[in-house]
Amino acid sequence: MKQQSAPAVIIGAGPGIGGSVARRFAKEGLPVALIARGAASVSAVAGTVRPYSVPVLPLTADSASETALRAALDAAIDELGIPQVVVYNAAVVQADAPGELSVQRHQEAWAVNVAGAITAAAHTAPAMARRGGGSFLVTGGMPEPDPRYTSLSLGKAGVRALVQLLGRHYGPSGVHVATVTVAGAVAPGTEFDPDGIAEHYWRLHSQPSARWQQEIAHGAPR
Repeated sequence: MKQQSAPAVIIGAGPGIGGSVARRFAKEGLPVALIARGAASVSAVAGTVRPYSVPVLPLTADSASETALRAALDAAIDELGIPQVVVYNAAVVQADAPGELSVQRHQEAWAVNVAGAITAAAHTAPAMARRGGGSFLVTGGMPEPDPRYTSLSLGKAGVRALVQLLGRHYGPSGVHVATVTVAGAVAPGTEFDPDGIAEHYWRLHSQPSARWQQEIAHGAPR
């Protein structure tokens, strides 16, 4: 019997980048665990992955809830094994000017945009490090802060710092930590087509350690 590959875990598995990344890894034969807040959304994405004939596990969890996210990750590991790649794609995307949001609403956005990624890394990266390899990839954005999107700009700046911290911590043990920075609104058939963006995640995951990149920017000014 052929041994099952270690899975890809996609957190924030919606109809855009998350779904495209899930299909890209499934195309390479990886089992896929999908985590999203809404049952209908994650079920719809699962339906687009199943034609690739790999195991697919749809799970629901709010990335802002440490308890719920850890429970979903445990379920994914119990069913499919320690992941070979975790993609953190969850984010609160909202327009807000400086001073427009209350402290509580800033904290709610930060809980998804940054703290959820910390939770996911803390729950999966140590096991990948003990195994000697894996990838932890985060969807970034806002290469330049935009006052029209204050909470998102702060969150994506936090993600960039987090990736550097995690890379220093887990990189020596063989875990590739990186971000795909998406500098525009994702839409099919445009420069920011999610299927095209998904190629970056596979490229980062499949890079040999001697050529690891910490960031790929999609659509950023050169």
